[in-house]
Amino acid sequence: MIRPPGWDGVLFSEASDGDMRADQAARATFAATAGIGSGWAVVHQVHGSEVVRVDHPGESGDADALWTDVVALPLAVFTADCFGVVLQAISAVGVAHAGWRGARAGVVATLREAMTAAGHPPSRAGIGPGIGSCCFEVGAEVAVQFPESVAMTGWGTTSVDIPRLLRAQLSGLEVWASGSCTGHDPGWFSHRRDRTPRRMASLGWVP
Repeated sequence: MIRPPGWDGVLFSEASDGDMRADQAARATFAATAGIGSGWAVVHQVHGSEVVRVDHPGESGDADALWTDVVALPLAVFTADCFGVVLQAISAVGVAHAGWRGARAGVVATLREAMTAAGHPPSRAGIGPGIGSCCFEVGAEVAVQFPESVAMTGWGTTSVDIPRLLRAQLSGLEVWASGSCTGHDPGWFSHRRDRTPRRMASLGWVP
């Protein structure tokens, strides 16, 4: 597991921690090691920008971001190339699932706006591992949607730099980023590389 240095209430799992979405035993072991509850608040991720406020564990419908001001309630999104982003406020936390569709739809910005409107403006954000521009090859129909974030893969084809776009949506906040690419590092699950159904977790909670 990865915890941003000096941060409490933000955690990212690794492939070695197991499948956090489907393996309940692996999730329970991970939670016990992290010192958090194994009852997580989650959503049915649909690659959009819907944000929900939650106050209990379990699933809260179709969305790609959730936030809470309930102390010690872990929020989780599950990823295997998309990015998990955790926003921390003084007494609230939000977690977003941001693939290229969600990033284009502004899911992180929408989560930030929802928390701010509720009186909990985030002050910092953690970006978990995800597929880097080095490995995220896209077609012209995708690249044209990201005029400010077009990049090149390691083999010279067109890609999109999703972390660059996310940082723009987090402008003004203190940002920590894993910087790890799930596309070429075997330490992470990657749907694009392996077609795996297994998922890592990005977690946030109010300590």
